[in-house]
Amino acid sequence: MYLLALLFVLAISALTDFLSTVSRRRCGGMAAVLHAVRMGLAYLVMLAVMSFNGGVLGAAVAGHALGFLLSRSLLLRRAESNHADDIGSAGAGQLPPSKIISSRS
Repeated sequence: MYLLALLFVLAISALTDFLSTVSRRRCGGMAAVLHAVRMGLAYLVMLAVMSFNGGVLGAAVAGHALGFLLSRSLLLRRAESNHADDIGSAGAGQLPPSKIISSRS
């Protein structure tokens, strides 16, 4: 039963971190719903960590690391595919259009 609780905390903390990445890409009502779900899950992880159990703390940290790894690798893969599309759409000898906006004016 203890192992199941650790896996549950790991999954909730990974989902919390993953939703933080997904909710940034949405707007309007869907972003508000995702934010509310993410905050609810974050409070559940906080309550679990407040049990002062070292295993639960380790599972929460590992879950957040796993969620960060999965969400960032998903974003990188998506960015690489967008970059490959930009290169493929540019003609021979042409550079793809830049999507980086300079902060200097």
